[in-house]
Amino acid sequence: MTPRTLPVVRATASVGPAPLRAADEPGSAVGPLPVAAGPGRHELDDRPHDECGVVGISGMENAAQQAFLAMYALQHRGQEAGGIVAFDGSEGRVHRGTGLVSEIFGPDTIAGLKGHTAVGHVRYSTAGGGNLANVQPITARYARGDLALAHNGNLTNQLDLRHRLVEDGAIFRSTSDSETLVHLIAKSREPTVDAQVLDALAHLEGAFSLVLAVDETLYAARDSRGFRPLVLGRKGSGHVIVSETCALDILGAEYVRDIEPGEVIRVRGARVDHLGSLPPVDRPSPCIFELVYFARPDSRLWGVSVDRARRAFGRRLAREHAVEADAVMAVPDSANSAALGYSEESGIPFELGLLRNHYVGRTFIKPDQKDRDFGARMKYNPVREVLDGKRIVVVDDSLVRGTTSRSLVRMLRQAGAREVHLRIGSPPVRFPCFYGIDMPTKGELIGSRMEIPQIAETLGVDSLGYLSLEGMVDAVAEAGPYCTACFSGDYPAPLVDVERGFLSAEGPSTGR
Repeated sequence: MTPRTLPVVRATASVGPAPLRAADEPGSAVGPLPVAAGPGRHELDDRPHDECGVVGISGMENAAQQAFLAMYALQHRGQEAGGIVAFDGSEGRVHRGTGLVSEIFGPDTIAGLKGHTAVGHVRYSTAGGGNLANVQPITARYARGDLALAHNGNLTNQLDLRHRLVEDGAIFRSTSDSETLVHLIAKSREPTVDAQVLDALAHLEGAFSLVLAVDETLYAARDSRGFRPLVLGRKGSGHVIVSETCALDILGAEYVRDIEPGEVIRVRGARVDHLGSLPPVDRPSPCIFELVYFARPDSRLWGVSVDRARRAFGRRLAREHAVEADAVMAVPDSANSAALGYSEESGIPFELGLLRNHYVGRTFIKPDQKDRDFGARMKYNPVREVLDGKRIVVVDDSLVRGTTSRSLVRMLRQAGAREVHLRIGSPPVRFPCFYGIDMPTKGELIGSRMEIPQIAETLGVDSLGYLSLEGMVDAVAEAGPYCTACFSGDYPAPLVDVERGFLSAEGPSTGR
C-alpha cells in the first residue's frame, strides 16, 4: 500500500486525525464510541497490557526504516496495530494498519515514507482492536504545518477536556484520549509552535510519554510524575526517542539519558533543546508494573536493569515464601528472571517445566465452552519429564483474573506434578489502573474479589505466596518512589474524569 500524505484541515478549532479511508467516519460524541471486542480475546490472554510504545527519529537518512526497527524492538508493548509518519521537509506521509509491525510494513511501504524525521507507534487497544480510527500516530495538518503524535499512557482528565472542546465546536474523529492534545495545540493562542505545545501539555492530567512532530521538528515530553518511560539516544548526528532502551540497541544507537519527569524537549537533527518544564509535583511516580511485567528484561528503566529488578523480586519472594520443593519453574517468558532469582535464593534447581508457543498471534477460534483450558494450551505446553512426580514451585510475575493460572495448574497436575506451589513476584492486583495499563475492572480482579486462601483454593494449588508490597518496593528502592496504585489503591495523579462522573471508579473499560 502506498503511504498517503496528510489531509489538509483548515479550521484550527476542529483539527482531527487523518482518516485512513472513507469508511472511517468521524464521531463527535463525548466518551468512547461503541465498539466490539475481538473474539477470543480474554480466552487466550489473561495478562494486563501496556497500551503502546512510541518512537521518534530526527536527523537520519531513511528515518522511517529506523522507526520500523525501533518499533520491532518495542513490539511487546503493543501487538494489535502500528503506524509511521515520515516528514521530508515538504509534507508528511503516513502508513498505519492493524497487526504486527512486520505485517503492516513491507519494503515498498517503508521506501515510500521518505524523510529525515519520523514518528512511530505500536498499539495495544483496550477495546475494538480493529478500529482503525484510533491507530496512531494521530495526524493532522493545522495552521502551522503537518503534525503527528504518538502517546503512551492515559489522560485522567481527557473526557472532561473532550466535553469542553466539543462544546466549543471541536470535531473528534477517534475515541483516543491522545487526540485531545491535538485539539489543544490547534486551539492555543500562543504565537509559536513551541509555546503552543507547552500550553497544551499544561492542561493534561494523568500519564503521558509522547513524541510529537510538526513538520521536521520533533518534540518529546513526559508527565510530571513520570509514569511511563521515555529515553533519548544518539546515532551519528541524529537522535532517537523511544519508550525503552532495547529499541536503541537494535538501531546501534547510544543511550544519552532518560527524558526527565515533566521535561519537554525539542529535537532537530543534531540539536536537542530543553524547551521547558511542566508544573512540578510532590514526587515522581514511575509505574512499578513496568519493572514487574511490561518492559523487556534487556531494557534499563530509570537506571535500573529490568532483569536484575525481577531477579531481586524473585529472591525476596523466596525469603518471604519458602517451601520445600524439587524444582523451580517460570510461567514464560515474563517470569523467567523472577524464577531464576527464586532459585538462586532458595537453592532449588531451576527447570524448564513450561514451554511457550511464540507463534499464537491473534486468533478468532472460539473454544468449546466445555474446554476450559483452550487458551492456556494454545500458549503453553508442560515438559512431562521435568514435572512427573515432582514438587514444583511455579513463579509468575502477577495474577490478574486467575483464569489462565487455573488452567496451567490443571495442566501441570495432568503432566504428573505431585505438588504445585504458586509464587507471584508482585502483590495482589486489587485496583484498576487509570494511567495506561489495560487492566480489568475492579470486579474482575481475583485479588479484589477474594482473600489469598480462597484464591489458592480456586486455583487448585498446594500453596500460594505473593511478594509483599514492602518487599517489592524495597527490592528496587534505588529508583523509587513508585506508583503502586494497582496494588495499593494509592492514585498519585487526580482521577478527574472519575471525580466528575465521566468514568466509573471501577476502572476504564475502553481506551486508545
